[in-house]
Amino acid sequence: MSRLVAVDWGSSSLRAALLDERGAVLQMRASDDGMLKVERSGFDAVFEAEFGDWMDVPGTRCLMAGMVGSRQGWVEADYVACPCSRDDFVARLKPVGEASSKRREIAIVPGASCVVDGVPDVLRGEEVKAIGVLDLLGADSANVVSPGTHSKWMTLERGRLVRFSTAMTGELYALLRQHSILGRGMPPEGNDALDGAAFDDGVRRALDGRGLLQTAFGVRTRSLFGELAAKSLASYLSGLVIGEELRGRPLAGVRSVALVGAPALTERYARALAMRQVDARVFDEAVVWRGLWTIDRLRRNREGTGQ
Repeated sequence: MSRLVAVDWGSSSLRAALLDERGAVLQMRASDDGMLKVERSGFDAVFEAEFGDWMDVPGTRCLMAGMVGSRQGWVEADYVACPCSRDDFVARLKPVGEASSKRREIAIVPGASCVVDGVPDVLRGEEVKAIGVLDLLGADSANVVSPGTHSKWMTLERGRLVRFSTAMTGELYALLRQHSILGRGMPPEGNDALDGAAFDDGVRRALDGRGLLQTAFGVRTRSLFGELAAKSLASYLSGLVIGEELRGRPLAGVRSVALVGAPALTERYARALAMRQVDARVFDEAVVWRGLWTIDRLRRNREGTGQ
């Protein structure tokens, strides 16, 4: 029996799924023991506490993705330069056995790097989501968007990740929402339910505007003059920053994208993309399990250990 412990270990959270040989999810677990909360010497203990019982079953091995492979993580897994294929990630898997007290069969999927307008860019974890999307679509080409604190736009052609770029949209929204004058008239955080009309208005103004440095101040002035209610301001600001992200995207000729993320966020991106005549097919973040299983399947085939 072959089982895979698929782990997505990010900066702020740790989540995992136990998969059978066909990639079906048997169990799931999650905690807030993200990479930033774990001392360098503590990864092994956290792993054993969370998944030791899964790993004790013969025929079980583990594949991890995310910030756990960063320079501050458990073991650094180098970046694979674009363009790159799934096989390139398999060939560069980073074993963790020597750092594991029980010499577990654990490996980390490397991230990816590319150069955008002469400046380096990186992925760590999103490349696995993109691989999972291709497998679920049964396709070899797709445009994949993983929105979030740092939104990742990835282009895959003939099974290869050919290019990607990052937009700091979520982080910029949080900074403006929490630490600028724009947030003063808004309700407390946690009460940011989507106001569709205000969000759509923000997207339209961003797409037609002169840039976020100018359009953002309208959050304050439209509140001052009673054009927007306090409860609508966060949605309007969200529309402005997401619209600004899309304004800078070369979407001419792009008919559809795959969106990977939490429902509340992918809903907003799907609305905004529709304003640029781009359809969106939505996948939740569990697609990372499919990506890790696909990489493990390729590794097992390379090793000759079965399908």
